[in-house]
Amino acid sequence: MTFSTGSLSIVVIGLGQMGGNMALTLKAAGFAVTGSDVFEQARSRLAAQGLAVVAPDALPASDVYLLSLPTSAHVREVIEQSPGLLSLAPKGSVIVDTSTSDPAVTRELAEKVTAAGLQWLDAPVSGGPKGAASGKLGMLLGGDKTTIARVMPMLEAMSAKRTHVGGPGSGHVVKLANNYLCAAHLLTTAEAVAMAAKAGVDPAACLAGLNSGSGRSAVSEVNFPEWVLSERFDSGFTTGLMRKDLRLARDAAEQLGLPLPLLQAVVDAWHANPEQPTDSDDFNHITTPILAHGSQTEGNQ
Repeated sequence: MTFSTGSLSIVVIGLGQMGGNMALTLKAAGFAVTGSDVFEQARSRLAAQGLAVVAPDALPASDVYLLSLPTSAHVREVIEQSPGLLSLAPKGSVIVDTSTSDPAVTRELAEKVTAAGLQWLDAPVSGGPKGAASGKLGMLLGGDKTTIARVMPMLEAMSAKRTHVGGPGSGHVVKLANNYLCAAHLLTTAEAVAMAAKAGVDPAACLAGLNSGSGRSAVSEVNFPEWVLSERFDSGFTTGLMRKDLRLARDAAEQLGLPLPLLQAVVDAWHANPEQPTDSDDFNHITTPILAHGSQTEGNQ
């Protein structure tokens, strides 16, 4: 059965920048939404914006439990810790994990969720807080087609693009692959722009050239003009989270016995100096020390 917007109840667990905006977007779309977070400040902030909120020990029965949490450990805690969703969630309800999680943990939890008579969908997202607030996220879906069909009205309200990549855990595998490429592109694009700047080419002109050719990427087309060259650095995604995702990608490759030297080099580069940038800095700040090398131009003026 596919739920209609009016009949689908959703509990959003984790009311940070992503989860809070997703909750408000779903509420605006007509869903019955309740939010929950371990931090009272987060609950108060969303309550002030008109969202129904409850403490974690007072989760109501719901059709869907949408998780937006920092790590796999937090996801495991919400699902397994007594009383967790394994015991609280009504039979047949769907647990949707939008976090960027460890695929091995995801598959383990998905088995337990299914064994408990619930349904699972990993649905990591891209697009940042802005995409969550506008309902224009990108989603990578790992789970059964029947589960996706059940919650499709919710997914359509949250996202501009949805890609089903396989069974449980597959969404998180592809999300880690995506974030690895994003992290690598930030480094390589920064080096390319620094090289051009050192040779006397304006960074904006360099980017325009790159974006007209095969070297372009989402980083050169979006991140650099939006957050790097503007020096706004307010994407809503931290360096610490990207470092975590890179470690997860490296660990996944190691578990598969797959040597990926470029991935390891990117992991090393992002962890080379924990103070520049710090974990709390916007992740686009990884470009700052690289671009500084090209700030003094010489050569072709």
